[in-house]
Amino acid sequence: MLPALVKESLPRLVRAIKLLPGDERPDAAVILADELTGITAMVAEKFTNDRTADGIARALQLAVGGVSLGLEQVLTVDSDEAALDFLVDNGAEAAFQAGFRLIKDLAAMPEDSLVGEYDQDPVYAQRRLRDLFVDICLADPNQNWNGHERYQVLLKQRKEVQAIVRLAGWLRRHHDNGPISDTDLNAEGVIALAIIFAVEGGGRIVARTGQKEFERFVKAVRKAKPDFEAGWAALVAKVPVQHHAVLLERIAVYRNSCTVLQHIPGRTAMKTLFAELENYAGSELEADYG
Repeated sequence: MLPALVKESLPRLVRAIKLLPGDERPDAAVILADELTGITAMVAEKFTNDRTADGIARALQLAVGGVSLGLEQVLTVDSDEAALDFLVDNGAEAAFQAGFRLIKDLAAMPEDSLVGEYDQDPVYAQRRLRDLFVDICLADPNQNWNGHERYQVLLKQRKEVQAIVRLAGWLRRHHDNGPISDTDLNAEGVIALAIIFAVEGGGRIVARTGQKEFERFVKAVRKAKPDFEAGWAALVAKVPVQHHAVLLERIAVYRNSCTVLQHIPGRTAMKTLFAELENYAGSELEADYG
């Protein structure tokens, strides 16, 4: 059996530099080398140990990845020639800044639907930026690099998380008993409560609850036997359209699998139902019984 062919995919900067011997523009190689030296020195000072050989080598790899990521972003065609043209016409610094902006924007997006006070802490934010920069941009000039593909995967994931967090934030601001402004946020818990309580009908938005209110809700649903679909439709009608995709997807999940909604119409004990609710709402439940 023949071995599988592995396509070479060196960092875009390296592929562009390999074209320099055939480039006729005067001083292009000298200017580019000088710019890359400056970028490497800056990265070494801010992100590695600039007083050791290992630190300088690591900074070089980060500079290669940062410039390459920026090139992948700014190029409109998949072309090493176009990459070299950009470097000569605009400078390696412009490419690096484009790549670093991608990392900064990505670092500012939530990693998880559980958001805490530490997420706003400047020290944590700087560490998160540093970790993402190293994770995506560390590129050995002599080895294949998939930093841009990894960036795209992480961007897709974080956009999905961000959409969940934004929906939960909207629900909190429009909570029936007044806005909720806690720093800690369990976004999935907020959405779960809103969907579960929506089945009662009336268009109320419930983003946080306690045991007393939940008991009232269960009794009301058991007595009135409302149309769950009508309640969800009323909730969707209140929520801005930009949040509909997440909300409708969550409603579809809860329609088929939420044990709280499945057990409310029967004779399941209230204590059991509330324990099940805790599995969905988590920290968004209030302790109102001593």
